[in-house]
Amino acid sequence: MATYLDFENRIEKIQEEIVSAHAIANLDAVEKYQKELAKEVEKTFGSLGDYQKLRLARHPDRPYSLDYIKLLMEDAYEIHGDRAFRDDPAILCYIGWIDGQKTMVIGEQKGRGVKNKIKRNFGMPNPEGYRKALRAVKMAEKFDIPVLMLIDTPGAYPGLGAEERGQSEAIAKNLFEFVSVKVPLISIVIGEGGSGGALAIGVADKFAMMRYSVFSVISPEGCSAILWNDPTKVEAATKALKITPDDLLSHGLVDDILNEPLIGAHRDKVTAAEVIKEYFLENVKALRELSVDELLEQRYKRLTAVGAYSE
Repeated sequence: MATYLDFENRIEKIQEEIVSAHAIANLDAVEKYQKELAKEVEKTFGSLGDYQKLRLARHPDRPYSLDYIKLLMEDAYEIHGDRAFRDDPAILCYIGWIDGQKTMVIGEQKGRGVKNKIKRNFGMPNPEGYRKALRAVKMAEKFDIPVLMLIDTPGAYPGLGAEERGQSEAIAKNLFEFVSVKVPLISIVIGEGGSGGALAIGVADKFAMMRYSVFSVISPEGCSAILWNDPTKVEAATKALKITPDDLLSHGLVDDILNEPLIGAHRDKVTAAEVIKEYFLENVKALRELSVDELLEQRYKRLTAVGAYSE
């Protein structure tokens, strides 16, 4: 069963009417309700607030990295382990083909259902996950394979074991190493981009966000707890943090916003996957026209411009 948020209630009712009309083969009613649905989608999703976009980024039906990998890749083969401690299921690494282009895909995976969420640690990677990602990127560099990274995490896991095994060092090393990787790196926030857990696979030549995704230094819940000690301030914190794609694009922190279906990727996963594929292939083609030195210089300039201020 599909899950609907409170502001999607009217859409839910219209879609139920469409299903009922289909069941009795009333094509006139189907056409009528489909027009109604298009108007309602435009009305509802054309004026979303920041907090509503945050809720869409966390929508339980929203496609996760593994969903996109299955839709995008052919002959996909999963790479396991960091060759130091263990395999971290919160980060996926797959090598395969995307529309004829050999590709390494690295994605953070939240998991569906209680059992799978626990297995994936709710999408919060441990240090061995980031080390696995680095191993996969180095392998891609060795065989001259471009890398697509899919960000979707509330943040790196803050547990005692993770800290003992060097969580901050693992993230920092990825930031350091990715800067000099000699193949195209493209990173896309597909849902929730939380703090260093997102940054660890966010150093890239092109950094984009899906229309209904967020990217933040701290969760709005954490922000409201620290600043106001009041859980009811989450909506205000969401607005103050400026975590939506439009806000971040206006500050030059992301390169592009990917126009997933207006109704949301959770209602049309195939089209959302096509949007990602087109963006990835288009940018790989452009980046391949640069020499290695030009690629690294362009990446360096892009990264050092982030947060720069001049009067």
